[in-house]
Amino acid sequence: MTEQPGAKWNHEPTDFEQMGKLPRKSAPPAQVMGSLNITAASADPGLLDLPWHIQLEDWPAANLAALPRGISRHVVRFAHLDGSVIAIKETSEHVAKHEYHMLRKLARLDVPCVEPVAVISGRSTPTGAPLDPVLVTRHLKFSMPYRALFSQKLRRDTLTRLIDAQALLLVRLHLVGFYWGDVSLSNTLFRRDAGAFAAYLVDAETGELYPDLSTGQREYDLEIARVNIAGELMDLLEGGLIEEKVDPVATSELIMDSYRRLWAELTEKESFELEDRWRVGARIRRLNKLGFDVEEYAIKTTPDGSTIQLQPKVVDAGHHQRRLLRLTGLDAQENQARRLLNDMDSFRADSGTPMDEEISAHKWVSTIFEPIVRAIPRELGGKLEPAEVVHEVLEHRWFKSQEEERNVPLAEAVQSYVDNILRYRRDEDAIMLSTDTETLTMLEGGVLPNADSYEDD
Repeated sequence: MTEQPGAKWNHEPTDFEQMGKLPRKSAPPAQVMGSLNITAASADPGLLDLPWHIQLEDWPAANLAALPRGISRHVVRFAHLDGSVIAIKETSEHVAKHEYHMLRKLARLDVPCVEPVAVISGRSTPTGAPLDPVLVTRHLKFSMPYRALFSQKLRRDTLTRLIDAQALLLVRLHLVGFYWGDVSLSNTLFRRDAGAFAAYLVDAETGELYPDLSTGQREYDLEIARVNIAGELMDLLEGGLIEEKVDPVATSELIMDSYRRLWAELTEKESFELEDRWRVGARIRRLNKLGFDVEEYAIKTTPDGSTIQLQPKVVDAGHHQRRLLRLTGLDAQENQARRLLNDMDSFRADSGTPMDEEISAHKWVSTIFEPIVRAIPRELGGKLEPAEVVHEVLEHRWFKSQEEERNVPLAEAVQSYVDNILRYRRDEDAIMLSTDTETLTMLEGGVLPNADSYEDD
């Protein structure tokens, strides 16, 4: 039977229990001209409207979202898809399927990473010349690569926060048994998180998943991170994008200390005397403060009964996120959730009458959160995501009250924040829906215009 041209939709890989890399298969038979093979979790007909018969670097501007791109081993482009933006990377079919498979697994394990959309192979030009397969992922809204966080110089304190976020991401990956193999700031996206940053994995093509990682595997990943970050900081220093007093090598080594402190807090055994049993609760509170839940822990006493050994058995990130979601239905970053919960608890305490936690939470949403979000002018809605705006308004209100030695009303604080701060912030959800030749030329040259969100492969 003759094979008919047209797209063939394949379901995503289902062997999610398999660890490590996907097995390589023998070379597939030659594709029929015009026949696409699409592996995706769900069929999105909009994918068929994109010009897959053209090599990615030559795609027409009408299909592209003008987001700046960083240095990459592969050709990467951003394109419009049914009202959203996708990132498209040309690579080999095996690498694309492996990375797609890894990203799907990491998403199921609740690890922060970009969302895989599809793998598309069987591409060819109108003359029948084969084109490389592509991996399609969804652009992470309100995210920024480290280079785009500041339009001028990156301060040392900001670098430290970025590295801390990178260390936390690496710990979370290692806890689920994921060996990254190419840890770097360039392969990470950052979202603002109540004054800190939340890190997301972008590139998983070198990653492998194991039941557990050995100390050697973890330390090698950490050494890769140290070397890559040092090189990236040297590049920033050469370009005048960080303060001259920053030592790239010394700064890159901060990830070693940050990672090891986190890993020890999450996994190490702790011994103490019986009369110090309060330290069990203290350990759990420290883990909660880091954003992790203790779902199970083991306590052992010594033969003479004089000491206790404590070791968390299962830890999971997102303690404050889950509490906020349970109480209000709001989905926020971990630090944002912590800040909003603190204000929510203060709101409940200040109510003057005993109130159920859930009732108080819903009242807080209707009297604090929603009025702030509604007060933001429509033209400024893309500056920051709503949870970050509410966090910044609450912080602005506190500082303004301290400065003026009075309790500043919420409406006054919101107006002051909009007029004096938000209006001058860069759009972190900005996507230029159309562009001109000059802008595209700037993007190709790595020049960063006012659009601050882009993904670096």
